[in-house]
Amino acid sequence: MTQADIAVHAAPDVLATAAAARLITRLVDLQAAGNIPKIVLTGGGVGIAMLEQIRATVARDAVDWANVEFYWGDERFLPPGDPERNETQARAALLDHIRIDPAKVFPMGADTGTGPSGADAAAEEYARLLANKARPEDHGPVPSFDVLMLGMGPEGHTASIFPHSPAVYETERTVVAVHGCPKPPPTRITLTLPAIRAAAEVWIITAGEEKAAAVAMALSGAGEVAIPVAGARGRRRTRWLLDRAAASKLPRDLVPAIG
Repeated sequence: MTQADIAVHAAPDVLATAAAARLITRLVDLQAAGNIPKIVLTGGGVGIAMLEQIRATVARDAVDWANVEFYWGDERFLPPGDPERNETQARAALLDHIRIDPAKVFPMGADTGTGPSGADAAAEEYARLLANKARPEDHGPVPSFDVLMLGMGPEGHTASIFPHSPAVYETERTVVAVHGCPKPPPTRITLTLPAIRAAAEVWIITAGEEKAAAVAMALSGAGEVAIPVAGARGRRRTRWLLDRAAASKLPRDLVPAIG
């Protein structure tokens, strides 16, 4: 298990700006080494604000965006282009404003008229896509993502894996449909914890005092069934990027200097 790397920033806007700078730096380093980075995007307030910060900085041009592969950790199973879809928000925040290769953008499926029953087929389709993108050196059914970004909810959910839900118990499948989510919309698609843990680096980016208790529990050894974000770990690095409010209940020995 990797040791968590914790960074605390003064406020959500500072957190979004710092996370954007970290991601640009990581992508530049990966490309300088001759790699095509594989990153997994997240939704949520800070996750989308981070993409907006990348769009706003001239440093974005240091990245060859046409040679980056984009995936998603979860998605709301809504019609294509719905403003609540993570894909729609990511495109509006960044992807529609940079030179990407559409063939390297891999959104999760949308509801094209099937209703909730179509989410299971869409999850299976995304699992097949990931399996096809995995290389022999990945040693598994998903690519070894370079950076997989996640948010979290106040009860400790991450991606669309909620406490005590069927998805949190999944050990075989890499992508599942989630029905009856406790927050709207009720139908979603999500990577499972085994798929998340295949990533080289997992970044959990979250802000707000309402998240503080779950952050503290996850970083103090809580089980993933009760606090799913506790099971989100990278093979090489697990990075928690927090604002001061989200870090407010961490034990003193875990709190780094605030940036």
